[in-house]
This record gives sequence, C-alpha cells and structure tokens, in this order.
Amino acid sequence: MVFSLFFPIIPWLLQLILFGWFVAVLAFLVTAGTPNYSAVDSNGTVKSPCDFTKAVSDNYGILNNDTTCKFINFNDNDHIFRMQVYHLFGWFWIMNFIIALGQCVLAGAFASYYWAYDKKNDVPTFPVAASFYRTLRYHTGSLAFGSLIIAIVQLIRAGLEYLDHKLNGGPGQQGEIAKYIMKCLKCCFWCLEKFLKFLNKNAYIEIAVYGKNFCVSAKNAFFLLMRNILRVVVLDKVTDFILFIGQLSITFGVGVGSFYWFKRQSNLNYYLAPVFIIVIGSYVISSAFFSVYNMAIDTVFLCFLEDLERNDGSEQKPYYMSKSLKKILGKKNKKESDDD
Repeated sequence: MVFSLFFPIIPWLLQLILFGWFVAVLAFLVTAGTPNYSAVDSNGTVKSPCDFTKAVSDNYGILNNDTTCKFINFNDNDHIFRMQVYHLFGWFWIMNFIIALGQCVLAGAFASYYWAYDKKNDVPTFPVAASFYRTLRYHTGSLAFGSLIIAIVQLIRAGLEYLDHKLNGGPGQQGEIAKYIMKCLKCCFWCLEKFLKFLNKNAYIEIAVYGKNFCVSAKNAFFLLMRNILRVVVLDKVTDFILFIGQLSITFGVGVGSFYWFKRQSNLNYYLAPVFIIVIGSYVISSAFFSVYNMAIDTVFLCFLEDLERNDGSEQKPYYMSKSLKKILGKKNKKESDDD
C-alpha cells in the first residue's frame, strides 16, 4: 500500500503530457486563419487594411513616415471554430478520463484491503498494480462513459462563458433579465458538475469493488449514500476540513522555511519570487498526495456502509472491517465473541 502514495505521479505525468498536446494543437488552430493587416499610425490608431507582403517588399512594412502595416488578428472561420470546440471537448474528456482512472485504481487497491478477511494474508502483494491491471482490462469503458458526462457539462459551461463574453463585448448590452438568466444557468451547471463529480467518484468505487457497469454502479452508490445521508455529510465535511488543514500546514511550513532560507541569500535581489513559486508548488504537490488519503477515506467509508448492510457479524455473514474499526463501532463477529 505504500506505493499508493506515489501513484498520483502517474496521472500527473499523463495530465502534463495531455496539457502539452492541448497547447500545441491549440496554437496551430488559433493561427490557422487568414491574417489581417491594417495601417497603424504613430498614435496607434488603426486605419484601412493594407497588403503586408507588398508593404514589406517595398519598404519593410512602413507605408509612410508615420504609418506602418501591422498584424491585427486572424479572420474568423466557422470550420476552424468547430475544430477548436472539438479540441476543447477532447481535452475535457481525456482529462476527466485520466482523473477517473486514478480514482478507480486507488479505489480498487483500498477495497482489496478492506474486503480481505485476514488483513495480513489475504491482501494482494501488489494491490495497486493488480488494481491498475483490472481497471485497464475491464473498466475503461465505464470510466470513459463517466468522463464523457462530466466533459459534456464542462463544455456547456464553457459555451455559457463564451456566450456571456460575446454578449458583453458586442455592440449592445445585456438586459438585466438576460444577465440574471445567464448567472442562473452558470450556477446550475456549476452545481451539476460538482454533483456529478461526487457521484462519479463513488460510482468508480462501486465499479472497483463489484465490477459492474457505470450506470448500475452510479445507481447503487447514490442510493447507498442516500440511505446514510447523515453519515455522508458529517464525514465529507470533517474529512475536507482535516485534509485542508493538513495541506495548509505543509504549505505554510514550506513557505516559512523557504522565506528564511532565501532571505539570507545575499546574491538574490528578489527573494520573494522563488518563495512564491515554492509555495504554489508545495500546495499543488501536497494536493496530489492528499488526494490519495481522500480517496482512501471515501473507499473505506463506502465499503463500510456496504459491510453494515450486507453482513451482521454471524459466521455466515461476518464483518470485514478492521478490528480497530469494529472496536470504535462496538461491533464483533460471532466467532470473535466465542473466542473471547
């Protein structure tokens, strides 16, 4: 299980590669249109369009003493715009798929520990590697479908932002009713995305445990959580607070240490710049590693709820939770009671 702490490096590298690919393709798409050139005077006033090729060949782009032929923008092209939308959608989909892959792999590893009756002997030797293999072989379709749902919602949100930008930047101003409707739509789809991410995360846990398809797993996870809504709310808020305090403590400690270290370096003129970069980096790195703990808590919690509903501690249906958890809840298997 120690390797699970370092597993986020793999999704992080995949996301980094995806980001590089996204930026490279986007650069080609943005510059794929026909360039527009216009005459610009010394005051920066844009005048009539000009022929840049002719201006360069005649006098290095200078039309007269105070006017120069300069690049303004690229012509809008509906075909290129559709390609940009398609590219953005691909970015959303693949990014969410990488996140889903990491969550499902970790969920499978932690679930294999929880559902091992003998925690010392029944846990696989390499639980993360075994879960990674199972996920790639059996669950990629479910992960792709769950990621697709999130990507569609994110694309709609991006479309709303684009529409809002166009309306605000157009010749006419939005009315108060239009602004209100736009804000309501943004809020609704933001909430929908948050809810779907929460549901998908628990669905991936169910997929890792039972191996069922996405729809069945999402339904089972949703109703299981609804039957234990009070426990879900309390655990979710407490967990988020504790993990946030942990991330904040690490970031603060690294920031203070780097501040005093770089402050004593006499050859640095702006020592706050590296401190700022280190603080941001430490927060990002700590977030990646704390996500493992967050996934472990969610997986164990969902397995715990399943354990309570499926088992009663008898010899036929013993509890699979660890001894420490049974001690906290006051639960015992019948065999353990007889041994006592």
